[in-house]
Parts: sequence; structure tokens; C-alpha cells
Amino acid sequence: MLDMLFPNLPEGRPPVIGMVHLAPLPDTPGYDGDLERVRRRALRDAEALAEGGVDALMLENFGDVPFYPGRVPAHVVAHMSVIAARVRQAFDLPLGINCLRNDALSALAIAHAAGGGFIRVNILTGARVTDQGLVQGQAHDLLRERERLRAHAVRILADVDVKHSTALGAARPLAEEVTDLIRRGLADGVIVSGGGTGLPADRGQVRAVKHAAGGTPVFIGSGVTPETAREYARLCDGLIVGTALKRAGSAGNAVDVRRVRELMAAL
Repeated sequence: MLDMLFPNLPEGRPPVIGMVHLAPLPDTPGYDGDLERVRRRALRDAEALAEGGVDALMLENFGDVPFYPGRVPAHVVAHMSVIAARVRQAFDLPLGINCLRNDALSALAIAHAAGGGFIRVNILTGARVTDQGLVQGQAHDLLRERERLRAHAVRILADVDVKHSTALGAARPLAEEVTDLIRRGLADGVIVSGGGTGLPADRGQVRAVKHAAGGTPVFIGSGVTPETAREYARLCDGLIVGTALKRAGSAGNAVDVRRVRELMAAL
């Protein structure tokens, strides 16, 4: 999978996926009424990530708090599709989509329409208690929709023990969660993150997930910084980076190309 998604990856280094966090879209409390500014900001962040040397981009409606637990309104899908298409046309990098909080079907539709190569699904199998309430897995619908669209080139990266959530009832052994995610949820890759946005992933958990995943790629999805990048790179197959690449290391700020270059140089 990694060779197909990242054909130009330098030998000996895991791929780095840089996050393009969208400013609030229409109908959200934070939206300022300037849709073109949202689009310009996304393109500027994508440009800084590409110039800094990341291997792929991932577009996410990060500013749309509070998030819907499942399907988002049609206008969110439309706006994200337009922005994704602009980013894909402007930069020759693989593009991923994450439609928060857990709208895997819309993420797939956006990726399929815009020429994206992968999506992130926070809860693909099982159920989690989140700040949006109970969120349940969508593998049964998502995989059938991918078949219906013949969108097999869009790969599914799915979180295990996803951030900002806790298990429903007694937690199962992590290895069982990973096995179900891959064998029953048919995830193409597994993501491990910390407890919240920007928080470091537990090294022991990453090792356990990597062992349980076998040949399925494992990505670290939070807490990657220039200081932690080399150590994390030894533990996994890919890195997803957002907060650490922003000005002043703040998730709400624009991407700082100098911070991107610093992280890539650390690898």
C-alpha cells in the first residue's frame, strides 16, 4: 500500500502526511462569513506543507466545532469537495480526506470526486464514547460504498483507540481491536494517536499495535514534532503531523514552512 500511495518516497524514511486544517465552514459557530478566505487559507497551508517537503496532504474540517457525530450536511461535503479539488490540482501530492467527527461515507465521496488517495476514519469498527456522544463504526456501509463507486484506489486509514474518546464498557485487549480493524473492518492502515489533538502517542502502545498489525502499515497520528520525529519513525510506517507544523505550535494557526522544514530535516 505504501508504495502505491507514496511512489516518490525516499528510501529509508517513512512518509509524512501534513494536515490542512480548514477554518470554520458555513453554519458553524466560528464561521466569519468569508468563504473565499477559508479557501485561500487552505491553499496557503497546503503550499507551505508542500514547499517544506511533506509526502502527502490531508484535508480536514478541523474548524467545524462542535462536530457532528455522523453524517455532515450536504453543504459541508460540497465546500470540502471544492477545496479538495483545488488543492489536488495545485499540488502533485497524494491527498487524503478526514470528515469529522466520523463521516466516512462523505470522506470517501470527497476523495473519489477530487482524486484523493486515502481517507481517515476515526471509528471504523466497534463503538466509542466521545464528546459527540456514542459513535459507532461504519465499516459495513463504507466498504460497500467503496465497492459501489469502484473507488478501490481510495485507501482507508483507521484509528485504533482514537483520541478524544474512551471505550464503551470494558476495554478489549489492544491486539484484538487491531485484528478486528484489519480483518473484519478491512482497514488498509492503522493510526495510533495520543489522548487528544497534538498529544504524544504512547510508545508502548505504538509497538503493540505494530506487532498486532503484521504487514498492515501503522501510522502515528498525533504528537509528532521535530524532537520526537526520529524516534517515532523507528516505531511505525508513517507519520501524520498537524499541530507541530503551525506557527507557535498552535492548532488554530497557519502552517509555518520553517517548522515543516525543521521536522523533515529531523528525519
